[in-house]
Amino acid sequence: MVTSITSFGRSGLYDWLVQRITALVLGCYTVFLVVFFLSNPGLNFQDWTSLHAQLPVRIFSLMALFSLGAHCWIGLWSVSTDYIKPFGYRFLFQVVVGAAMFIYIVWGIQLLWGF
Repeated sequence: MVTSITSFGRSGLYDWLVQRITALVLGCYTVFLVVFFLSNPGLNFQDWTSLHAQLPVRIFSLMALFSLGAHCWIGLWSVSTDYIKPFGYRFLFQVVVGAAMFIYIVWGIQLLWGF
């Protein structure tokens, strides 16, 4: 039996709610980027950097980054507990996924905020 200690949340309902909220944030961010790309057909590097120089866009991008990390972790944790039965393989998979999510989030923060 899988214990709740390897889960992202406290319960299945909590994980379900986090999945829905993060999906909403990611959907809104995707729509924002699509509208931006369509409204700027001659997009260049200067336009892209000036967009991300604005504080609200940085905060929205950071929210999307954290949402992506949480959404991926919950989804891949659920898949791994359903389909990877041997504990050692499942644990290794979850460690690799957790490390990748951590690295991507730290890297994203560095890109967004220039640390």
